[in-house]
Amino acid sequence: MTNPLERRRFLQISAAGGAAVAMAGIAHGQEAATQANKKNAGQQRKGKLPFRISLAEWSLHRTLRSGKLDNLDFAKTAKEEFKINAVEYVNQFFKDKAEDKNYLGELKLRHDDFGVKCPLIMIDGEGALGDPDDAKRTAAVENHYKWVEAAKFLGCHSIRVNAQSNNDYEEAKKLAADGLRRLSEFGAKHDINIIVENHGGLSSNGKWLAETISSVGLDNCGTLPDFGNFHDYDRYQGVTETMPFAKSVSAKSHDFDAEGNETKTDYTKMMKIVLDAGYHSWVGIEYEGSKLDEYAGIKATKKLLMKVRREFAEA
Repeated sequence: MTNPLERRRFLQISAAGGAAVAMAGIAHGQEAATQANKKNAGQQRKGKLPFRISLAEWSLHRTLRSGKLDNLDFAKTAKEEFKINAVEYVNQFFKDKAEDKNYLGELKLRHDDFGVKCPLIMIDGEGALGDPDDAKRTAAVENHYKWVEAAKFLGCHSIRVNAQSNNDYEEAKKLAADGLRRLSEFGAKHDINIIVENHGGLSSNGKWLAETISSVGLDNCGTLPDFGNFHDYDRYQGVTETMPFAKSVSAKSHDFDAEGNETKTDYTKMMKIVLDAGYHSWVGIEYEGSKLDEYAGIKATKKLLMKVRREFAEA
């Protein structure tokens, strides 16, 4: 094996119109995206797992904030504690490191040493991409550039962003689409997807989010459907509406019954929606409960996902 310092140095250096027209466009975009997903999956799924399991760093946010776990050790913890080979970072836990190639190089080195992939980084706190003020919207777009570049360095396929705007359905759609389009154009230069999670406000309305992504009209702009962030909106409908544009999926969990089922989400029903959309990639565990500690909650969520995965593999 090469000298660790030399290896570290190498890795570091390597580094919208009328409503009727809009609705027709949305429907066409959803159908086209879904059919493309199914075509790509096709017969290639024979003998393969229906989906893969990753771990969202937010599942350990209390442990990280307490200082009991360092961001640099997240990949090691995912692999050794949970036997999970892919992690989804949250920028809050290395907020000032997006342009620090030494830090990112060390982070990448840890992934390589443990054989852990990094599909995406979840980005918060960089401004509203749908801000009504053009200067603030532009600043928000540009604030995300460094995270696109960091994601590229770490080998990610996406950054997860939010689509904050005002509360006017149509205006917010246009404003958010403008910010997302501009950021996606930058992301495309780095082969990075810009994906939106249902994360409060109008983004937790599946119809609005699907319409917004469709109006952006770029292949690298998509969604990250979260099972539990639809609030007053039906979660199964919301996932159905946003799955045609999905480039990742978040398996939100809070509590479990005596049989190990999540008490708010029917995982079998939800994963059928996911798989029926032709999606077979990463499903990220995001435990947010309080009855179980974070480690136990992650393990319970993984156990449930593996049970559901076996059911679909044997079907």
